[in-house]
Amino acid sequence: MSMHTSPLAYRGVTRLRAEGDPNKILVELNKAFADFRAAHDEQLRGIDKRFADVVSAEKVDRINAAVGDLQGALDEANQRIAALASGGAGGAPGRPRDAEYTKAFLAHMRRGDVQASLNKGTASEGGYLTPVEWDRTITDRLVNISPMRAICRVQSISTGGFSKLFNNRGTASGWVNETAARTVTATPTFGTLTYTPGEIYANPSATQQLLDDAEVDIEPWLAGEVETEFAYQEGIAFVSGDGSNKPNGVLTYITGGANAAAHPWGAILTVNSGHASQVTSDGIVNLIYALPSQYTSAARFAMNRDTQNKIRLLKDGQGNYLWQPSYQAGQPPTLCQYPITELAAMPNVAAGTKPVLFGDFDMGYLIVDRIGVRVLRNPYKNPPYVEFYTTKRVGGGLLNPDVLKALNISA
Repeated sequence: MSMHTSPLAYRGVTRLRAEGDPNKILVELNKAFADFRAAHDEQLRGIDKRFADVVSAEKVDRINAAVGDLQGALDEANQRIAALASGGAGGAPGRPRDAEYTKAFLAHMRRGDVQASLNKGTASEGGYLTPVEWDRTITDRLVNISPMRAICRVQSISTGGFSKLFNNRGTASGWVNETAARTVTATPTFGTLTYTPGEIYANPSATQQLLDDAEVDIEPWLAGEVETEFAYQEGIAFVSGDGSNKPNGVLTYITGGANAAAHPWGAILTVNSGHASQVTSDGIVNLIYALPSQYTSAARFAMNRDTQNKIRLLKDGQGNYLWQPSYQAGQPPTLCQYPITELAAMPNVAAGTKPVLFGDFDMGYLIVDRIGVRVLRNPYKNPPYVEFYTTKRVGGGLLNPDVLKALNISA
């Protein structure tokens, strides 16, 4: 990029985001990253002494922000495509897997009719179990828009809680000759960890006339309302939840966290960044090598957008940028060739924070779903609006501390 490139050059991000074409966004993203590299290298070399450092720094920051915007737009486009493939909100859903359930569900949304075939034994609870096809649709969409669900292990349970048994090992052995006595050796011990679901809810509403007269399909509308609220709440809880009526977030299991002693195998260990208040190239490399090699094949980084913005400036000893943009639609950006998952709930870079996680999240964190999505139709509370009180019971907690490492901002 020339030193004279207009600051208006990247204002097309909003337009590209609206168009949602991942191929166009991908082209612009790689152009912007090439411009960013050139501008940042130029700033570091101090080629143009006619301008104050603040001018070149402002230009680099502006292009860096544009790269982040374009990568975000590409991620959104990829999520939208994935959501459409599973009947996501904003597009026409695929053919219902069970037309009878879908027809009955539509009748329930409009008039409150409850058919016996849909009760599934829950009539005594005074609630309404949504059709299984709609339940699956919500779950599919949550996977597409909730990053932690996409990268972590998810298990459905049929009870109010789930306890997992952990082998603490401890088996001992010894060498003996043919006739030596064989004494009793140590045997392994076991530990447990309980994952208790909390309840998450959303309560969208619509007027009865809209439900009566609307030509639009009500299922995608309601699913869109629910998925946005659930994904937002889950995204926070899976990362930093305190376990009070919600999951225990993965950050609480890091050394020094509230649940550091909860897991039988210990806490998630940390690696210092090498600077009191910043992330460094050496810190990232040390974080990678702190993870045992048997867990690196499926490893990834997790951080928020602001942290990515800072990491985008880092280089290795040969002058190569550690962060690289998506080079193919559907693929995430990478850091040291490992994929990056953006988690908005992760903390920003500051002294003493843990803004970056690295490891195999599928082996490291467990999400438990109890039952499914339930809807209670309420036309009485706030007429003429009909409320659809939607609930889902979900929990979460650490599965294996050995497969995750955290970057601690400290010298």
